[in-house]
Amino acid sequence: MVSAQSLSETDRRRVAAWAADCAERVLPLFEAEAPDDDRPRDAIERARAFSRGELDAAGEIRRRFVAGRAAHAVTSPRAVAAASACAQAAGVAHMGAHALGAAAYAASALGLAAPDQPDAAEAEQRWQLAHLSPEARAALRRLPRLGEDTSGPLGPGLLARGRLGELIRALQAGLGEG
Repeated sequence: MVSAQSLSETDRRRVAAWAADCAERVLPLFEAEAPDDDRPRDAIERARAFSRGELDAAGEIRRRFVAGRAAHAVTSPRAVAAASACAQAAGVAHMGAHALGAAAYAASALGLAAPDQPDAAEAEQRWQLAHLSPEARAALRRLPRLGEDTSGPLGPGLLARGRLGELIRALQAGLGEG
């Protein structure tokens, strides 16, 4: 049985560009610490190429962990979160729910980068929601709520816990608006 978190390939292509946009906003946080590591930038480019139909899902599924390994090349929590946002964007080709992971990690990275601005992550989420196309918003609404389906990234794992879980719940609540 296919997970409800997968979304159709058409919907994954719709949300991949948005996930790439979210991740790209925090890419400088990673590159400031690891300027010669191009894995996160490549992940964003691949997510965009997938969204345009230039890459197939099967090839991207095999490559989806490459950007995630970049998180081990940096030490600051904001750079780790930025790399994770890029990895999640690349993972959208495999499972659409990763788009929410990309957005949550990006918001988290910006929050970590601005400890003197307690609403930085929430401000980023407002930007993210405002930059969703109607088609991508509709696709993300089809995803199960965080924690309701155990067969993917929105299950009981890392994305459901702590600050990331809070951010994803807020995103999902915001999808009903606008």
